[in-house]
Amino acid sequence: MTELRVYLLIEALQPQFAACLSSPTRARGYPAFAGQSSLIIEVSPALAIHRVTDLALKSAPAMEPGILYTERQFGLLELHADSLEKLNAAGQAILDGMGAKPEDQLKPQILYHDIIENLSDQHAIILNRSREASILVPGVALLIYEMAPALFACVAANEAERAVPRAVINDVQMMGATGRVFMSGSLAEMRLARETITAKLESIPGRQ
Repeated sequence: MTELRVYLLIEALQPQFAACLSSPTRARGYPAFAGQSSLIIEVSPALAIHRVTDLALKSAPAMEPGILYTERQFGLLELHADSLEKLNAAGQAILDGMGAKPEDQLKPQILYHDIIENLSDQHAIILNRSREASILVPGVALLIYEMAPALFACVAANEAERAVPRAVINDVQMMGATGRVFMSGSLAEMRLARETITAKLESIPGRQ
């Protein structure tokens, strides 16, 4: 049996998050661009993601797979397209092939969040050694947010950027046991970003 863990449709990718999806360490395939829509799926066991990919690409050959990745337990696929209609059709082919519904996914769990005010220079330096997006500078407010499953970090980052376009995405960790978002800006911006992420995650249906 293949378990559907995440079925996540993200409309209108924001510029910074689209760039995160297209960075060399994340995008194993076709880069996504701002304004496109994205479908992100996670299944267990990991290798079942190849059957998911086959279902999608044979039903909609024009789809562009940006990420196809298998880790220890889970497999994930990211597809993107200019046409939301075509993306939905590919998603429906996947669901039909699995005998699943979008609400069969896991409901996101909020594990932790905090805002670090007036980030110190030493803290910024050590975070910059591992971040994969924009550089952190001392003195900003830093939002850190953790959730599970990990792929929900994608919609969290995209919605936060949509709400606070002047904020800076510093890292989006979307693979593994949990997902993490690092964003920086003014304290007011980070408070709004946190509220936006929380509201979005709480609104996503799924099983416990």
